[in-house]
Amino acid sequence: MSTEPVEYEEISPELSEELDRLAKRFRMADGVGMQVLSLIGGQTEDLLGRLPMSVRQGLDRATRRALESAFDAAQFSRGRLKDRPDWLNTVATTAMGAVGGAGGMPTALAELPVTTTVLLRAIQGIASDLGFDVTEPVVRAQCLQVFAAAGPLSRDDGTDMAFLTARITLSGPAVHGLIAKIAPRMATVLGQKLAAQAVPVIGAAAGAATNYAFTSYYQEMARVYFGLRALARDSGVEVDTLLREFRMRVQPPREIML
Repeated sequence: MSTEPVEYEEISPELSEELDRLAKRFRMADGVGMQVLSLIGGQTEDLLGRLPMSVRQGLDRATRRALESAFDAAQFSRGRLKDRPDWLNTVATTAMGAVGGAGGMPTALAELPVTTTVLLRAIQGIASDLGFDVTEPVVRAQCLQVFAAAGPLSRDDGTDMAFLTARITLSGPAVHGLIAKIAPRMATVLGQKLAAQAVPVIGAAAGAATNYAFTSYYQEMARVYFGLRALARDSGVEVDTLLREFRMRVQPPREIML
């Protein structure tokens, strides 16, 4: 076995500064979700327990349907509606969350695919803003991959980076396969959102707050995801190298205590 040290590609100070900026965005994305938990009370696990059993049992299926319809609807809308700035997407989904929460579980379930579509469209807009062609199948699938990030009510340690490193290859029914992989995790995330909207008395406020948190969170994750790939494209540095450097900034190795 070779014992020679592995040589890593060095990055420029400018590139290092951009990685620092993306790492800061990644870490800060957790804050809003924790504020939502404070508003509605309890922990993430408690929220899922508040859902009716019938909703919990059908959540995976409902999530998959929402992702499939959003995948087509978000792309279809691109020829009719211009991309909107992040803040305007957040305002739109916050309002939808309030409406969904005001009517309890029935309206919250009805609002779910609409919000998912707006979120995916916002992610596509960010990819386009960073110079990616969202009509390309791989880029469209990468937009879906952003949903594989842990949700804003779950991730509080800034270490969920698996969604950044997943390889996207398209062959045959690959999009449906990707949705099938994402749906179970996304179902848990959306279940937390539904449970928050169903909280008595404050359903509308909780719905607005959770949608605000979700939209802010996934837009930040999209800017990190496609920001890293844009840096690789523009600098000529391998994306794996940038991901390793990014990980060091978000999750630095612990010092060994002797």
